[in-house]
Amino acid sequence: MVNEYEIKKQICDIGRRIYNRNMVAANDGNISVKLNDNEFLCTPTGVSKGFMTPEFICKVDGKGNVIQANPGFKPSSEIKMHMRVYEKRPDVGSVVHAHPIYATSFAIAGIPLTQPIMPEAVIALGCVPIAKYGTPSTMEIPDNLEKYLPYFDAVLLENHGALTWSTDLNAAYMKMESVEFYAQLLYQSKLLGGHSVGLIRGASGIDARLSDAAERLIQPTESGAHQVPARLPDATRAFTRGF
Repeated sequence: MVNEYEIKKQICDIGRRIYNRNMVAANDGNISVKLNDNEFLCTPTGVSKGFMTPEFICKVDGKGNVIQANPGFKPSSEIKMHMRVYEKRPDVGSVVHAHPIYATSFAIAGIPLTQPIMPEAVIALGCVPIAKYGTPSTMEIPDNLEKYLPYFDAVLLENHGALTWSTDLNAAYMKMESVEFYAQLLYQSKLLGGHSVGLIRGASGIDARLSDAAERLIQPTESGAHQVPARLPDATRAFTRGF
């Protein structure tokens, strides 16, 4: 079993990755890792994620209360949304929040990432909906995020960025990479005139009913908000969570 200090070093490494890939600026972003049901490591507030060392990392309980933090450091003010993910998804071992440029641009424009543009995006990621805007550091964000948690492993946060989660830290980070790559491909393909869903279906062997279900998955209401059905069909669930 990996010891706590090694996990802190891994968090610092992922922080450098998201910083070096321009997924965050200045002191943006936050990362957390589950140690057990009531102990979590997380990045501190007010520091660049590209220049952390293990002593920066804080430990909190399941409510986000500080268990241990070195002088001068305190947990991210956005730990609340991380805790909601862990509460509703006991299979999750890590959560990553960042502001990748293309994905955040889609979040600002109010456009969810739901188009199956290439098989790798479908298999690794599935659909990425948009959670309604919430004031940072408040309960609005976790409350608006909650309805998506059973069905997705990545969500865009309206006017805020992206949030990904998975079984471990590396997998959660890889989902963030995939979200940004998917968003960049979708953006650039639109500049070239769009993409061919028919080609993707034919090349990947994705069943037409699955693609159609994905395209209908997140439909805006009259108010413009996107809703998730109470229970997804099995095929669509496979699309949203990966095969």
